Amino acid sequence: MYKLFIRLAASLLAAIIMTTGAAASSSDFQKPITVDARTQSMDGKNKITRFKDNVKITQGTLVIEADEVEVSAKNGEGREIMIARGNPARYSQTMDDGSKVQAQANELRYEVANRTISMTGDAQIKQNTSMVQGDSITYDMMKEQLLATSSDDNEESRVKTVFRPEAIKELNDKESKDSSKDNE
Repeated sequence: MYKLFIRLAASLLAAIIMTTGAAASSSDFQKPITVDARTQSMDGKNKITRFKDNVKITQGTLVIEADEVEVSAKNGEGREIMIARGNPARYSQTMDDGSKVQAQANELRYEVANRTISMTGDAQIKQNTSMVQGDSITYDMMKEQLLATSSDDNEESRVKTVFRPEAIKELNDKESKDSSKDNE
């Protein structure tokens, strides 16, 4: 039973942290980024644009929704940094295998060139009904790798991972089929 639990935990953690064969749609990053909102203001000298009220960023299947977004283009085209704030701000994207990643936090920082989303403040990310929560999470959209951290030592702010119960049944069913094949 202990070995089963270890294998299950390892396989589920691997599934949520680094799913092989289910990378973010690489075509998403070849598409233009569209930002729409009710209000936009721009500081051309400092290359900062602010969007407010029901802001939506899209790039292929990548979607970020927030109350407000600040876009810094100081580093040039293709190197923009988009900071989305909301209660919460939300991110979603469909992977090549059709699965969906969803995340939310008080602040999402999308670094276009690095293809990363950094989340702070009640951060949460879900994939295939498994979920990771922490004070901050950094997610590499191409590699599907994440790092979740908590801010202090109290129980309330620890990193939490929830594995879905259906995975235990799926693993048990697979092992039963494999062992029955071995006995034939």
